[in-house]
Amino acid sequence: MSIKKRLDKIRHKKEEPKLTKPELKRYHRQMLLDGWGPEGQKRLKGSSVFIAGAGGLGSPVAMYLAAVGVGKLRICDYDTLEVSNLNRQILHTHTRIGKYKALSAQITLKRINPHTEIGAFYERIDEKSIAKMVGDASVIVDCMDNFPTRYILNEFALKNKLVLIHGSIWGWEGRLTTINFPKTPCLRCIFPESPPTGVFPVVGVTPGVIGCL
Repeated sequence: MSIKKRLDKIRHKKEEPKLTKPELKRYHRQMLLDGWGPEGQKRLKGSSVFIAGAGGLGSPVAMYLAAVGVGKLRICDYDTLEVSNLNRQILHTHTRIGKYKALSAQITLKRINPHTEIGAFYERIDEKSIAKMVGDASVIVDCMDNFPTRYILNEFALKNKLVLIHGSIWGWEGRLTTINFPKTPCLRCIFPESPPTGVFPVVGVTPGVIGCL
């Protein structure tokens, strides 16, 4: 699929945003790509993405979406930062141990790109809270580490006809898929039952590679 078609799939505001001079300079190199240009960049600025999880996968996802110029990022993580997270969760630093990951992510992302609006949520994702968190996002990025929450994201995406991007890792391995039901199977179609839970092995580069993709 071409870059233009991918950008066309991102829901954007009715009133197309304008690019400021600093933004035109900041995004100049990517706007040189065929099918991108100022119009594609405006679509990105008018888009909103919900990222579930600010850990190993959520870190590169959020950082690159902010850097590329997505207008609004909504990121949720109920956990607080622990020292064992720092080998892979590059949104955070050792000075923020004990802080909610969502708030730590917000600090980092605003430093990466002050033009991007960052919404941070540090509460559990459930059937009651998810609508408020997703808000006006047209894409949900599943960077969670547990399947009960992944299923909630899946059901919400199906009900509201949103694109769900699912990523997961285990040790040296990772998987990535885009769910756009009914064009593709839903997440529960692929994984009818939750895999076993527990502390899993992970090296920093694995979520980095999957998250960048």
